[in-house]
Amino acid sequence: MDERELKDVLYEQVARITRAAASPRRLELIEVLVQGEKTVEQLAADTDISVKLASAHLKALREARLVEARRAGRHVHYRLAGRHVADFWVVLRSLAEERLLELQAATRELTECADELAPVAGPELLEQARRGDVVVLDVRPGVEYAAGHLPCARSIPLQELNQRLQELPADRPVVAYCRGPYCLMAKEAVALLREHGIAAQRVEEGVAEWRHAGLPLTDERD
Repeated sequence: MDERELKDVLYEQVARITRAAASPRRLELIEVLVQGEKTVEQLAADTDISVKLASAHLKALREARLVEARRAGRHVHYRLAGRHVADFWVVLRSLAEERLLELQAATRELTECADELAPVAGPELLEQARRGDVVVLDVRPGVEYAAGHLPCARSIPLQELNQRLQELPADRPVVAYCRGPYCLMAKEAVALLREHGIAAQRVEEGVAEWRHAGLPLTDERD
């Protein structure tokens, strides 16, 4: 193999990753899998597509070695092939937000109220939670919380929030989070909490962003 042929092989192999990721649905599947292992049925429900289509997208991701699968009885469970896949998603999304004006405009639409976003995040938010100044609320499904969450966060899935409002202290503000910047669960949670007179804000970051930034995460075994 001469030098040109070798370079062609190298770039072709790297291009396998970009081709696998060149689909909005596959990127969304990666984001959902950042939250933890899920069956193909769960992934289809989370991304509003059919099981057949989800399986096809997951096959493409698996062929590019971005996800792995295991069978348990009748169900196939998928997970990210490693932490670097989650980092790839964070870096790719950040690059797109930096370079694409259309994406910048779309993300601005996610914030309707000027005070919807909490003024602090990351280490500062962790410190406030440790001091008891705020309640950090994880509104993702319970299985995702169990797979990894921000220390000091308490879990009340969005679908259960209206029935469990009494579990939140009335004397402290609530800061909600969900899967990441493109997830709407925390936004919906803030609207619901404010309707009931609870001071609430949200942060855009999720477990992928915190892990990428080197912040600590914990799970139910810790």
